[in-house]
Amino acid sequence: MAGGLVALLDDVAVLARAAAASIDDIGAAAGRASIKAAGVVVDDTAVTPQYVHGLNADRELPIIRKIALGSLRNKLLVILPAILLLSQFLPFLLTPILMIGGAYLCYEGAEKIWHKISGHAEAHASVEDALPDEKTIVSGAVRTDFILSAEIMVISLNEVASEAFVSRAIILIVVALGITVLVYGVVGLIVKMDDIGLSLAQRSGKGVAAFGRGLVKGMPKLLTALTVVGTAAMLWVGGHIILLGTDELGFHPIYEFVHHLEEAAHDATGALGGVVGWLVNTLGSAILGLVVGALIVVVMNLTVHRKK
Repeated sequence: MAGGLVALLDDVAVLARAAAASIDDIGAAAGRASIKAAGVVVDDTAVTPQYVHGLNADRELPIIRKIALGSLRNKLLVILPAILLLSQFLPFLLTPILMIGGAYLCYEGAEKIWHKISGHAEAHASVEDALPDEKTIVSGAVRTDFILSAEIMVISLNEVASEAFVSRAIILIVVALGITVLVYGVVGLIVKMDDIGLSLAQRSGKGVAAFGRGLVKGMPKLLTALTVVGTAAMLWVGGHIILLGTDELGFHPIYEFVHHLEEAAHDATGALGGVVGWLVNTLGSAILGLVVGALIVVVMNLTVHRKK
């Protein structure tokens, strides 16, 4: 009886060690996948604050919370099941679907630039500032987040493609939860930084008060800069998706041209070659994104928007 109990305890210990190792493996794989998607995470963080720019302070966090919940629904209820099923049964469809999302990002970025150049943004600014439509803000942010989230999840999926189906699903759930908390936690901190600065400015300590006033003065500039970064990020990420997608689908000239420029820049700049090469690739992707986005803007203005 005692021997049987010892054997049972040994079996339990072995199972516990195996479970712990499995959890460690899942955690490590989720970490690798998240690192690979870090570039898109930065883009997502840069894009989101523009949606609450100019709103009343008491509405900022509730709207960000709604966008975060929409992002989580995107990842867990739509994107995750879709990419798991596609990767299992129809893996060849992932690239075209991702390219359609990339084209939408390019359109969003190019449309923002067009509105800025044409003066449409200024024409509607007073109405939008006076009556911000929370539902429209949230739905627009969640739509854009859907594309960025899809890119994050597909990049993560590619990193764990060799894992078993259940392990892949668990890893991607961990990635979805972790990245959503990270992105929208940082976004919430960014948009409330001016309120934090105002509170610090009212403190008695001169150094703390001066730092608080600096935060208050600097936040409008930071939010404006994030708007610019967010627009550039849309063009870069969308263009890069299309660049890689065309190559994977068998059309190589555009990818090879950008790749050759990247290699030439890398070889010509010595120790800084890696950074310069990345910048060249990023610029090439952004230019491609701007071209694709501009073409879609023209088509939309001649068809859908013209009818409206």
